[in-house]
Amino acid sequence: MRRTRQPARTRRPTRTKRTPVRVGLFGLLGSGNLGNDGSLEAVLGYLRAEHPEAAVDALCGGPEVVAARYRIPATRLNWYRGEYRTASRAGAIAAKGLGKLVDPVRTAAWVRRHDVVIVPGMGVLEATLPLRPWGFPYALFLLCASGRLFGTRVALVGVGAAAIADRPTRALVRWSARLAAYRSYRDALSRDAVRAMGVDTARDAVHPDLAFALPTPPGTASPGPKGSPGPVCVGVMDFHGGNDDRARAERIHRRYLDGTTRFVRALVEDGRPVRLLTGDGVDARVVAAILDAVDSPLVTAVEATSLADLTAETAAADTVVATRYHNLVCALKAGTPTLALSYAAKSDALMERMGLGAYCHPAREVDPDRLIEQFRELEKRSAELRQTLEERNLTASRQLEQQFTALTTALFPRTDTSRADTPRETP
Repeated sequence: MRRTRQPARTRRPTRTKRTPVRVGLFGLLGSGNLGNDGSLEAVLGYLRAEHPEAAVDALCGGPEVVAARYRIPATRLNWYRGEYRTASRAGAIAAKGLGKLVDPVRTAAWVRRHDVVIVPGMGVLEATLPLRPWGFPYALFLLCASGRLFGTRVALVGVGAAAIADRPTRALVRWSARLAAYRSYRDALSRDAVRAMGVDTARDAVHPDLAFALPTPPGTASPGPKGSPGPVCVGVMDFHGGNDDRARAERIHRRYLDGTTRFVRALVEDGRPVRLLTGDGVDARVVAAILDAVDSPLVTAVEATSLADLTAETAAADTVVATRYHNLVCALKAGTPTLALSYAAKSDALMERMGLGAYCHPAREVDPDRLIEQFRELEKRSAELRQTLEERNLTASRQLEQQFTALTTALFPRTDTSRADTPRETP
């Protein structure tokens, strides 16, 4: 007897439990630089708001700090703890050398465990401060090469870049940029610098610095009219020039310190309270030198532990004069008229973007008399410049929303975590 064939049933799709997207954060984070940590905080805020299901951890310079402050698992970036200290003894030199053999294995193993790795902001493609190729440039190259090898998408998000004269450093930076799956920059100068290194940047975007995405702390409204001039925040830096200035580093530092000290003394003579700000732990020695040279109760030091602290301090000031890039970012974000002691083109670009391009002064050649003159010009236009900053900050916020939307499209294109169907950029 012939069997009647029954019509096939329509099979319902089976539900599978989704595995959380594994996201790694990479960089010199938790190492004392408030700007680096601010970029990390901005990206963490984006991930927690837009991708709360993601499993996030970090490979970073200060894992204990990152784990305690941001509540994510963290692993030390380098096998040798003294990687970024000058090695003079034979044991330290040998340990550094061994670390160069161990770190590729450690980095590759860490990268392989992730679907996405994000390098949040920072000047990772520049050498505007003293830098050796076998330090962070080598670590960044290992990251990007491992990402390409294992199919992990590596994103350089809102990073800074600049022309690099040293050939080994430039080669490592160029290949890192080429191997990354996604790139965006904090200014057009950075994108131009990467393009000049031979990297195709046609699809790379420019957005404001990630720190502009951080929430503005409560109580940071611009100060109202006062009967007498208010405090001035002076952001200082342990500045010795850039990577190409090593031969004259001490002379540059002495001129910077002397000029800044004379400027602070002139403010005190005018009866102005001065708050000294830093952006990295190494800047404390400059604060100490100025306090010793200007013995006055009008001069005090601020112990800030985050960009939120710096933003609150600069918001409470009438005017800010600052060197470190993220001191400038905090002051501008707070809406306070700011004068930049500029040590790199990125500072000039930031000031121009925020409408204060006329108020830059070279950090390598601080002229106290000219600095005072610029400072007084700035204060005369205070009300006008506050309005300008309010408008530019609104624009920056909108542009960073576009940055994070683009990042989601590039790194989280599917609701599942399969890597097989994810398109990748060719080098």
